Amino acid sequence: MTNEAGDVVEPTLSFRGGRIMAAVPIVFFVAWAVAISVAGAPDTRGLILGAVFGLAAGMFLVRDKWSRYAEEIFRGMSDPVGVVAIVAWFWAGMFANVLQVGGLVKGLAWLGVQAGVTGGAFVAMTFVLAATFATAVGTGYGTTVAFCTLMMPAGILLGADPVILFAAILSGAAFGDNLAPVSDTTIVSATTQDTDVPGVVRSRVMYALVAAAPAFVLFLILGGSSEVLDIDKAVGMVEAHTDPRGLLLLLPFALVVFLALRGHHLLTSLTWGILVAIGIIAAASLAPGSAILAIDPTAHAVKGALVDGIGGYVDMAALILLIVACSHIMRAGGAMDGVTSWLVARSGNSVARAEVSSWLIVAVLNVFITINTAAEIAAAPFVRRLGMKFGIHPYRRANILDATTSALGYIFPWSGAVLIGYQTLSNVAETYPFVEVVEPTRVWPYVFHGWFLALVMLGAAVTGVGRTYVGKDGLPTKVRPQR
Repeated sequence: MTNEAGDVVEPTLSFRGGRIMAAVPIVFFVAWAVAISVAGAPDTRGLILGAVFGLAAGMFLVRDKWSRYAEEIFRGMSDPVGVVAIVAWFWAGMFANVLQVGGLVKGLAWLGVQAGVTGGAFVAMTFVLAATFATAVGTGYGTTVAFCTLMMPAGILLGADPVILFAAILSGAAFGDNLAPVSDTTIVSATTQDTDVPGVVRSRVMYALVAAAPAFVLFLILGGSSEVLDIDKAVGMVEAHTDPRGLLLLLPFALVVFLALRGHHLLTSLTWGILVAIGIIAAASLAPGSAILAIDPTAHAVKGALVDGIGGYVDMAALILLIVACSHIMRAGGAMDGVTSWLVARSGNSVARAEVSSWLIVAVLNVFITINTAAEIAAAPFVRRLGMKFGIHPYRRANILDATTSALGYIFPWSGAVLIGYQTLSNVAETYPFVEVVEPTRVWPYVFHGWFLALVMLGAAVTGVGRTYVGKDGLPTKVRPQR
């Protein structure tokens, strides 16, 4: 096997059956993830258990002492890739929850009501608003829940086709999940490829916008319904859940983006965003202080948006550490280098083939693992190693990884986002009987931004559009390095 500098290094672990058996932990995890997803239980803690089982299975195959194998597990879990992602998640989670508690979605909904649009125009506008909200808070799943709850009932009364409207919400969620500096997938794609979040975000804007433009047009054209409109009822219903003051929280979002793109560390940018957001919430009385942070002696707990923001990522933090450990075992046993060498041999001297291979790895894992962040974490080591063999810049590798993940994670009927949206619509229909509960099998062809984003990234891999390599001092360059 080789180290990061390309020097030949012998595997540090020996397995019965050869080097390929070092892949058993990660292969077991993927198989387990597929199995529980097919069974209808794509639970993060269930995925954690699968990773633990996979690592335990490796113990029975290793030739070395179990103590050495255990040491390698801990060495893998201490990899900065996992640690950096976890810390960034905690900060991003706090920021996202503060914006949600402050009512950013209420402000965007108010803006939608004031626009006075109906039919396909309402669907297209919902796509834009959902994309804005998801980009601000970095949670595609949260965006799906919020907009299905608020915009679906109003949209149906305003002449929107329910299937296309649901697809527009999923598309907006995918847009933000891909582009948001505070998104879990953005953070994972950057940290696993050893690069910075601001640079990754800057480099992927063009792909997101190219995919969003035709999606917007299609939502505008196809989003209308032949149903009778009830504008007064729709406006009255939505106005009860809107507040224009929530738009003030676009300011801390803009501040975070500005600071990040100016080169400030993500944690620095998020810290300022959190402080400014709390200040605005307090000054405008958008939420009580207890909604941000409170001590509840009766429950013996600390509560509020800041705590919930961290708590929402605890399970995922454990999962990424275990998957990183599985990847490390694969690398320590020589299987990672074997797989990479096979992919390189299949690619020949073609960078396009290497990038298409990376796209396929990410796509296949996202088809079968319903939680897109977990799929991205599992695919990241392969994308990284294959890309490094061809000198592909980390920004480019991160974009292939995240664009494909964010796109496909909101399309397939069994994906986490679609199932969450379906469950949310089922709950909404109990309050508003006129809301159609759109089946996941009906919505997937119309998640236009997801399809376009996946195809844009595949097209970029095939044609080389936007491709960059590692140049002097690690800067992106169009010149391919000599192998």
